[in-house]
Amino acid sequence: MHFFDHNATTPLRPEAKVAWNAAVEAHWLNPSSPYRAAAQVHVRLEAARETFAELLRVETARVVFNSGATEANNAVFAHWAAQLPLDAKIGVSPTEHPSVIEAAKHYFGDRVRWLALDAQGAVALPEVIKQVESKAIAAVSVMAANNETGVINPWQAIAEACQLSSCAYHCDASQWIGKMSTQGLSNCGYVTGCAHKFGGPRGVGFLVLPSTRTDFSGLVGGVQEGAHRAGTEDVASVLAMVAALQAVPVDVSDSARDAFLELLMANLPEVELVGRGASRLWNTVSIIMPEFTSVRWIRALEKRGFLVSAGSACSAGKQGPSHVLAAMGMDAGAMQRVLRISSGWDTTEADWQALLTALLESYAALKADAADSGSQVISI
Repeated sequence: MHFFDHNATTPLRPEAKVAWNAAVEAHWLNPSSPYRAAAQVHVRLEAARETFAELLRVETARVVFNSGATEANNAVFAHWAAQLPLDAKIGVSPTEHPSVIEAAKHYFGDRVRWLALDAQGAVALPEVIKQVESKAIAAVSVMAANNETGVINPWQAIAEACQLSSCAYHCDASQWIGKMSTQGLSNCGYVTGCAHKFGGPRGVGFLVLPSTRTDFSGLVGGVQEGAHRAGTEDVASVLAMVAALQAVPVDVSDSARDAFLELLMANLPEVELVGRGASRLWNTVSIIMPEFTSVRWIRALEKRGFLVSAGSACSAGKQGPSHVLAAMGMDAGAMQRVLRISSGWDTTEADWQALLTALLESYAALKADAADSGSQVISI
């Protein structure tokens, strides 16, 4: 089976599995317990935090371990709702992950200002800077890279503008970390992410807090995680997450992806690339197919041993079009024909070439099925 849905989840890296198994055997004690053996587990946890902070290029004290990006994103908006003035407005990209969109609407309602996009689907930087500098908004939430299209937002420039204007900034880096350089993340106030996007286990993630934020409290209860997030830490999963990020290769080329796109469009000129001209993640392709719904394409490709998606896995079961594509102004017919293809670190040029063959074969089969169906209708 050829897996091309890495933006939804990634297979557990061998290094993460080894780390998790070792921790389950040797470091299963509660790190908050008072005896020496538990203290050794606590030492391992804090060493992992230090290593993880180094990988993200942030201060160790800013790293809070939790259950994943959804918890972290909700915690940020809950904190803003409690700390910002009651009439404060926040700026949010309309292409954010559902865990950001829904949290923003839940805590701020009509005080959410949806940020404008450029023609490629990235957040329009001049508009953000204008609102931040004018104090029209008190906080900003813009993801580093979009999970559906792969389009990269100008998050570093936004972080700089927010710093200069003392505006709170949250960056969901779930699709960024493990794929791109972590240089510059330290300038973001709040950074969120989860392990299963870069080869770690599900159910574990992190939140990076601003260096000056000492009063943050996500889950209340005990004083774990510097009193920022209550709950006994899942040490094994944390260690596996750190091992996964350490093992991720750097400087992965997008040449195989681009060669695939060039050949695809040479064979099917009607195919359209979503976000054409924008900077995109090296692993992601979002395309509008010339005919047939996304579901039919996905089923046809799965029969040939290829797993692709139509968009966010978190929205796959809902009714209606993708909110990301709708925010980009795509018409309803085109939205129904979009495929999201996202590769991994071990995906080869041969894998991309095989996918191209499968797409062309699927197109021929779908057209043949449509022709047969038409003939059957006529003959009745």
